[in-house]
Amino acid sequence: MKVYNENDKIWVQQDGIEDGIAEELVAARAPRNHIVLAFKPPEVRPYTGFTIA
Repeated sequence: MKVYNENDKIWVQQDGIEDGIAEELVAARAPRNHIVLAFKPPEVRPYTGFTIA
């Protein structure tokens, strides 16, 4: 798992957790619009339910 903070966004670079670290962050009250699934291609990100960048 690789996660870092850049420009007030949480960037998930790699996620090997079964349920997904992004969902765990949301459960811990991190807003979805502050989480970028960087391991997804930019053209797919708008459909993930999280922010695009």
